[in-house]
Amino acid sequence: MASSFGTLFRISTWGESHGPSVGVVIDGCPPRIPITAEEIQTELDRRRPGQSKITTQRKEADQVEILSGVLDGVTLGTPIALLVRNEDQRSRDYDEMRTKYRPSHADFAYDQKYGIRAWSGGGRASARETIGRVAAGALAQKVLASSGVEVVAWVEKVHRLTASVDPLSVSREAVESNIVRCPDAAMADQMIELIESVRKDGDSIGGTIACVARGVPAGWGEPVFDKLEADLAKAVMSLPACKGFEIGGGFGMTDFRGTEVNDEYEADNERRVTTRSNNSGGIQGGISNGMPILLRAAFKPTATVMREQHTVTVEHENTTLQGRGRHDPCVLPRAVPMVEAMVALVLVDHMLRQRAIS
Repeated sequence: MASSFGTLFRISTWGESHGPSVGVVIDGCPPRIPITAEEIQTELDRRRPGQSKITTQRKEADQVEILSGVLDGVTLGTPIALLVRNEDQRSRDYDEMRTKYRPSHADFAYDQKYGIRAWSGGGRASARETIGRVAAGALAQKVLASSGVEVVAWVEKVHRLTASVDPLSVSREAVESNIVRCPDAAMADQMIELIESVRKDGDSIGGTIACVARGVPAGWGEPVFDKLEADLAKAVMSLPACKGFEIGGGFGMTDFRGTEVNDEYEADNERRVTTRSNNSGGIQGGISNGMPILLRAAFKPTATVMREQHTVTVEHENTTLQGRGRHDPCVLPRAVPMVEAMVALVLVDHMLRQRAIS
């Protein structure tokens, strides 16, 4: 099973949703990077369950333990191992799922691939696996910050409600100002109301998360198979429930002509090159061009709903299944730090790769 990601800054996540613990091993983090458990915990708190009335009510502190690679608050350059213990599993909520596949979950596909699955909580297919990603992302963001790079994501759309946000000025503080993580305050209130309504109806909804990386210099990325946007797409699309990805103008650019969407270059008095527009989303030919990197990811409605649905048993007999347990009616608020983490992991990896050749 492929549970590792990255080339020079490489992570390997481990653990199942209802196992004793989950975590990550980070290899390739540069030495002498200041980091504390509290800084990692801040990111994990943004991802953890039970944080608001519109997220799953599973109660987990998600308290991180640094097992190796950090001494006196700085990285050693050696592998960093981070662990979070699972404390609030309710495996009994999944008893019926031992013999029945949940619609739109990975249960059936896992069984077909491996002949065995962690039926309680979804195992590695659970969003709980992303704890390791977010913890590693906290390290990646610290490394990026030392080079003046900042990554900010936010909920842009819930169902048909779309926020208006300026990616050049949006701040983490604005994103964190409400429980849905949408910096458009008026739209955030409507989103929260909608998610609460959907939860009471026993259903779920999806939407999109937008993300900006500011301060990325020109030159990061590779021109062929490891194009920066390709690695970003793989990273973000590897998140649970993510079903769509676009960079810059994305699919919307298909409605225009080249003269309408081409990013024309210009130089200032100090001969610094920028573009007049940023429809390329900060990446051209697979390499960053110095403009802000803009991307968007689509997340489907949460698969587990509190309604009866058609499915099959492990013996491939037709049956029905009604969701039980504690689940997010909308994954978007908790997915914001996940998207930031994956974007940061890609960028720090390409930063180190560029340093190796320059």
